[in-house]
Amino acid sequence: MLPTYFLSHGGGPWPWMKTEFGGAYDVLDASLRDLPRQIGGKPKAVLVVTAHWEAPAFQLSAGAWPSMIYDYGGFPPHTYQIRYDAPGSPELAARAQALLEGAGIAAGLDAQRGFDHGTFSALYPVFPDADVPIVQLSLQRGLDPQAHLEAGRALRPLRDEGVLIVGSGLSYHNLRAFNGAGAAASHQFDGWLRQAMALPPKERGIALMNWERAPAARAAHPREEHLLPLMVALGAAEDDAASVVYHEDAFMGALAVSSFRFGG
Repeated sequence: MLPTYFLSHGGGPWPWMKTEFGGAYDVLDASLRDLPRQIGGKPKAVLVVTAHWEAPAFQLSAGAWPSMIYDYGGFPPHTYQIRYDAPGSPELAARAQALLEGAGIAAGLDAQRGFDHGTFSALYPVFPDADVPIVQLSLQRGLDPQAHLEAGRALRPLRDEGVLIVGSGLSYHNLRAFNGAGAAASHQFDGWLRQAMALPPKERGIALMNWERAPAARAAHPREEHLLPLMVALGAAEDDAASVVYHEDAFMGALAVSSFRFGG
């Protein structure tokens, strides 16, 4: 059975801007490149829960060859020509839809949806050859943590079918304070998050469902779309131990950020 992950995916098209960013992404890059070693090679496919797609009901990208969505602004011209030509998997999309609907969770297929940067920036360092099929799962509008936990529970069988489930977001996401101004809040919230991950599974789940009570929660996540992919990854591995697979105390000079693995 494969583990699941919650990955902090960084900002914009950073894997294609290493010169501009200097060494700011070196630790994150190394952590992502280590994932194939952790899981023992390449999975059959990846299901990515992306923070950059929301819909009234859960949606799955179902195209065979997804296009690119450059969902960022103010970056160099070459970052709007990036290609990450991994295949999609209509079969996996249909399988995930069936699992969700079998659990009473409405889910649709979107054959036109392309890869957003929550997907291609996170997975390019992991699978640079773009040779692993990828299906994206949207968030459900309303951003109810329990709904996303239950979606993860429904998708758990995919782990036995060679599918790597990845929640792609950020453990700290306040773009108005994505610098020294956010340092205190990011450290308070990230410290709480890592402590919550170390709790026994039942207590961990309760803590994460009540994440808004955490220190500096709303300062770290004024809007929680970058945290909610964590709930799907958790739900798919609810009884498994969690471990920190990436952490920095001075990301972009000041911020505390982390990524987690469940199981494995």
